Amino acid sequence: MVDSTSPGSPDPARSPAESIFEEVGIVRDPANLFHQTIEQVLVAADLAGLQHHQRIILAEPKNEVMVHFPVLMDDGHHRLFKGYRVQHNNALGPYKGGIRYHPRVALDDVKALAVLMTMKCSLAGLPFGGAKGGVKLNPRELSEDELRRVTRRFCSAISHQIGPHYDIPAPDVGTDSRIMAWFADTYAQMTPEHSRQDVQGVVTGKPVPFGGSRGRDKATGQGLVHVLEEMLPELGLDLSKIAFSVIGFGNVGGWTAKLLCERGARLVAVLDHTGAIGAGRGIDPRRLAEHVDRYGGVANFSGADGIDEDAFYSTEVDVFVPAALEQMIDERRAAEIKAVVIAEGANAPTTPEGDSVLLQRGVEVLPAILCNAGGVTASYFEWVQNRTARSWSIEEVDGQLRDHLVAAARRTREARARYDCDLRTAAFVAACERIGEVYDLRGVFP
Repeated sequence: MVDSTSPGSPDPARSPAESIFEEVGIVRDPANLFHQTIEQVLVAADLAGLQHHQRIILAEPKNEVMVHFPVLMDDGHHRLFKGYRVQHNNALGPYKGGIRYHPRVALDDVKALAVLMTMKCSLAGLPFGGAKGGVKLNPRELSEDELRRVTRRFCSAISHQIGPHYDIPAPDVGTDSRIMAWFADTYAQMTPEHSRQDVQGVVTGKPVPFGGSRGRDKATGQGLVHVLEEMLPELGLDLSKIAFSVIGFGNVGGWTAKLLCERGARLVAVLDHTGAIGAGRGIDPRRLAEHVDRYGGVANFSGADGIDEDAFYSTEVDVFVPAALEQMIDERRAAEIKAVVIAEGANAPTTPEGDSVLLQRGVEVLPAILCNAGGVTASYFEWVQNRTARSWSIEEVDGQLRDHLVAAARRTREARARYDCDLRTAAFVAACERIGEVYDLRGVFP
């Protein structure tokens, strides 16, 4: 229900997003990922009946931190790096979100990803809000020593904006468990007031001997598979008999492919930054993972044929899994895809224009805030283990992960039935409903 008595209430003659954009001073750019994301959230918030003050809160991040820091490079000169930490909303609990190392890291993209983390944590039923961070760099161009120095300097620059009870970073594109170990160790040096147990819990995605959780490495792919197990039967697909393709063969794409093939599915095409490959008879994901580890990409893999991008997108599959970067499925690619279902393993891989084309064509899109919630869910398990000084078995982690992802899938399906909308909108509505309920209970200070 709209809070019609408050000053600045939205004009009912305008769309929910237009009114709020104007009120908070956002000049909408259709190509801006943050603006696209906020528009999706506001449409869902309106459907969910969130009050006006709750919608304006969600329309902007609570905090945006930008830092510049010098790092000594191996050749003896210093290079200045730019880093970000955006904290969107913490109504449900401490901020939570990954840290990305990529040459295209930019403020509005980090803001969009922080918003998606808020929605993802809410949908998955986690006691976290949303955050995201990153450093603008290409990790492939840095030596291990340079990468370690960048990580330590970035952590020191934001050490007073994060903490095990306030904001808990994790790995994302371009970062891994090794970088999280450096991050946690640096935080320990910068904040001696924290106990060792607290220090371990400042980041998740750590190596298992340093307080990490079993199963964290495969969790995002594992969660996507659980979502497919829950959602495919009503679409008339048998997981053990599907053919599928994947964009990106890093952590998410690689694990998704391995786990699906273990269940009888067939991987028939893969695209990454080095090229595309295809094989109607099927591609062995474990052999491909070994090839990618050795050569840095899927190109020239001996177990498949090289194909071009157009051939990759037009390969007939039951399930298409974008598991690389944002905005890869635009209007053109959406028209080419020959799939029954798209399961978004990456954050925001589909543009609004691409989404419209897919809807018109009747392609079912399982949204990213549902499909890739496995990573943050397993991060929550790691955080709980650190706080309680316990170590869970892989069976405990896998069982709890399945329970959370199946519940999130059912919330999404139920919201679609209640509001008669597409699955993407339904997932955002289900997330907004939980946030709105908590705001109704706790109020807004003062």
